[in-house]
Amino acid sequence: MTPAEESLRPVGRPLLRGRRNSLNLFRLVLALVVLVSHAYPIAGRPEPSWQGEHLGTWAVAGFFMISGYLITAARLRTHFSEYLVHRIARIFPAFVVSLVVTVVLVAPVGYLHANRTLDGYLTTPNTPFNYVFSNLLLRIPDFSVAGTPTGVPLPGAWNGSLWTLYYEFLCYLIIGLVMLWPLAKRSVVPVAVLFVASVAAHANLDALLPYLGPNPDLLFLAPLLPYFLGGALVHQLRQTIPGTWPVGVGSGVVGLLLIVLVPGWGGQVAAPLLTVATLWLASVVPSPELLRRHDVSYGVYIYTFPVQQLLVLVGLHRWMPAYLVVTTLLVLVPAVASWLLVERPVMTHVRTYDTRQVRAMAQEEPAI
Repeated sequence: MTPAEESLRPVGRPLLRGRRNSLNLFRLVLALVVLVSHAYPIAGRPEPSWQGEHLGTWAVAGFFMISGYLITAARLRTHFSEYLVHRIARIFPAFVVSLVVTVVLVAPVGYLHANRTLDGYLTTPNTPFNYVFSNLLLRIPDFSVAGTPTGVPLPGAWNGSLWTLYYEFLCYLIIGLVMLWPLAKRSVVPVAVLFVASVAAHANLDALLPYLGPNPDLLFLAPLLPYFLGGALVHQLRQTIPGTWPVGVGSGVVGLLLIVLVPGWGGQVAAPLLTVATLWLASVVPSPELLRRHDVSYGVYIYTFPVQQLLVLVGLHRWMPAYLVVTTLLVLVPAVASWLLVERPVMTHVRTYDTRQVRAMAQEEPAI
């Protein structure tokens, strides 16, 4: 055994115990935190914040850390082509269905509310067709549909939560490509260097902007990538991190102190510690068996915003407690439908498809 292999031997209780964990529950909680956070600006009120970031932003950071850990594990288990197919299958079908649901069911209600007729709905910019077509690759250039929603505290956006999916998929591509390098699969060093570089880039973004040009994608990716890579780094070190309460609690306390003591980029540098704390909690906090088998967090995330905008049209946002409760209950309907009818069937199909046959067929095709 080499010194490097010796240093990565498993130590004690694992940080995350297989499928017997509460990560689905945690992701659902994070999606509900986004629901609460977005409810305030949608209702025309100040969005709750902590340490200079909105509550929803911290929840998205949590999503990225968990995703970084799990996606890195998925990448190491699969060939790059299979990995890419699985990532596309996980994020795109439900996303595209949500776009169609918005233009078929949601936006017509807003248009009818504003114009008392549906005449012109299909031809008014941003047209329903253009909303779906221009957003197919996850990057959202216009959140409105046919000039709606209008007459609400937050006009021009039916689904302001979708913007993060583009940057999450960019993170998928980054870790997928990094793992093409054999050294990155055998050693923690490449991911560690990439994590440090991402934190340094975010911390010094103002100095880098003159060299990067006016690229909004870099501005939005810079604060999110360190969280994802922090989760990836923990996965690479998972065998050396014991899943004990001193490690879990200590990591969480130190991570929170870094957020408080290092304004602007403390959360990013604390990402590995916060990931360790989250995974430890997911191993010790009990979860209902139903949530272990069914992950509705993605559906809650992609349908909450339009449900909230529809409830604003009927004036429910004036009573915030009722607004939050009704939103939570209503969004579970499309979220559960998305999981049962779209997400789970698609993932089951791609996981059980005979990839060996596909590869054999590909080898028989002439090179182009």
